[in-house]
Amino acid sequence: MPAIGQSFASFVERAGKRIPDPVIIFMAFYPAAYLLTVLMSGYSFETVGAGGDPVQHQILGMHKAEHMRWLFDNALVANWLAFGNGVLGVILVVMLAVGIAEHSGLFGALIKRAGAHIPQSLLPLLLVLIGILSSVATDAGYLVLIPLAGLLYAGLGRNPLIGMAAAFAGVSAGFSANVIPGPIDAIIGLNARVFAEAQGVPFSNAAGEALNPVTMHYYFIITSTFVLSLTGYWVTRRFVEPKLEGGEFVVPDDIKPGDFELTPQERRGLIGAIPGTLIAILMVVSLALGPLATYVDESGTEVSPWMNNIILLISLFFAVTGIFFGVASGRFTKLWSVVEAMVKQMDTMGYILVLTFFTYNFLGLLSYSGLGTWITFLGAEFLQWLGLQQFPVLLLIGFVLTTAAINIFIGGLTSKWMLLGPIFVPMLYFVNPAMTPDLVAAAFRVADSSTNIITPMMAYAGVILAFMRKFRPNMGFGDMLLIMLPYSFAFLLVWTALLVGFFTLGIPLGF
Repeated sequence: MPAIGQSFASFVERAGKRIPDPVIIFMAFYPAAYLLTVLMSGYSFETVGAGGDPVQHQILGMHKAEHMRWLFDNALVANWLAFGNGVLGVILVVMLAVGIAEHSGLFGALIKRAGAHIPQSLLPLLLVLIGILSSVATDAGYLVLIPLAGLLYAGLGRNPLIGMAAAFAGVSAGFSANVIPGPIDAIIGLNARVFAEAQGVPFSNAAGEALNPVTMHYYFIITSTFVLSLTGYWVTRRFVEPKLEGGEFVVPDDIKPGDFELTPQERRGLIGAIPGTLIAILMVVSLALGPLATYVDESGTEVSPWMNNIILLISLFFAVTGIFFGVASGRFTKLWSVVEAMVKQMDTMGYILVLTFFTYNFLGLLSYSGLGTWITFLGAEFLQWLGLQQFPVLLLIGFVLTTAAINIFIGGLTSKWMLLGPIFVPMLYFVNPAMTPDLVAAAFRVADSSTNIITPMMAYAGVILAFMRKFRPNMGFGDMLLIMLPYSFAFLLVWTALLVGFFTLGIPLGF
């Protein structure tokens, strides 16, 4: 009889394979939504506006000539490239800068540098922490830190799977935590603002203060970084080490403990990155205190251009530091090398472009036709019928658990946020105004990250399994799931409790 973990893993894998790719889902949603507007053309309903006054809505039949013209006239620019004030452009620029730093070898060298000097007693704690911090480097944590963690443990004569599990937990389960804002903050925050404003929900926190999309979770993700690091450390010592420490493993002939040591080129790169870091900081500070300094406009409102452009300033920092490292290490021998680094990063963004074309056009159709408002209205009415408007904590926990379950079967943070955000951001606010956009978005981040390590739908699940098989050739996904389950449950429980604590104590999630 197969083990419970193996059976569950097989069930999830079989069920997951039946779910189409998110691009296919949105390609199907578009004509379905179009047909629904035709069937409901002229249907009217009433909602409560942001000020409490009744607002009349009507479903527009998109088959009518004027609305068909709108679909075609807005498909390329307004509903895609300019959707959400150009959110796609911001994401692409951030990825260009991260690509320079990543392909220069900077992130890999920093991980090696940190890993080579970790005291053995603190290995699990620091591997989880470094894994969480590596999320700003996109693929670097998955492709560099996790195999290096295995090498670190192999070099110490310990089971490499212990180190790889701790690193995997940090990189993937702690994906939405960090000490500095990154691409995920831009994707979640900028789209949350779009979802809220599209249906008249104020983009502000519980205190009524306007939110910055990129930093609206800043205090929460910093706190989460250290709470999750300690949680991952405890899980490793309490569950993972006792299970694996005495287990068998092999070290392939082509893997040597010295593989995690810095090469001479990487050492030169890190030395060269020091002045690059200083110059990058000087450039960012000069911009923040100079042309992007805070000022008071004609209406008497204080405007902070540096805060509105903080994600671009961070991108500038990564680009400059990465260039200095690349030149010093010999990776960048000419200006074209930097261009190639950006091109390689854009090669990985092709899927995002295809996904956002169908996603943003679908969302544009929902918004223009009134169908999105109607779906939100139905959901809010249902939750109010259940009486949950009196229990915002239950609403919050319910949303976390729902998203965590969906994440097991559908991979991709961006695609799920595009699907759930437009519905739940306004819906939960209208059910209970305490459910502000930043709180709903934070709940989504907690849920999405926590179950990444126990689903075969996560993009790097197969890659991590292949890494682990170097040390245990007969390892299956069910075996990996059993190792990672304690991390997933612990992170989901502790992280949700932390979010509930922020909410009930009235602590701002960010600014």
